[in-house]
Amino acid sequence: QLQLVESGGGLVQPGGSLRLSCAVSGFTLDYYAIGWFRQAPGKEREGVSCISSSDGSTYYADSVKGRFTISRDNAKNTVILQMNSLKPEDTAVYYCAADRAFGPCTVVAGPYDYWGQGTQVTVSS
Repeated sequence: QLQLVESGGGLVQPGGSLRLSCAVSGFTLDYYAIGWFRQAPGKEREGVSCISSSDGSTYYADSVKGRFTISRDNAKNTVILQMNSLKPEDTAVYYCAADRAFGPCTVVAGPYDYWGQGTQVTVSS
């Protein structure tokens, strides 16, 4: 069974930090790119960041560039999204997703076949 489980969400003040984890099972990160996406109620799903399977190369949406960092631990089959300098507009449910690809990753949702259940991130004072 292919499964992704997000954790680490919560309530944080503007300017604060959160670390989201994506634990994967049923497959290995050696063969899958992992992307992070987010969606707020009434809004379209937005790509945030991704990390490739082949060489660990990364991509960030302009809205989070310089504030978020994605990393992976293949031995533990986990992907981390470190979120710093959080803003209220970062409030959303955050999802991780897997794409069986070996080239550079993308944050377009279409290629991703497997999705986690999401974790809520709320940035508010």
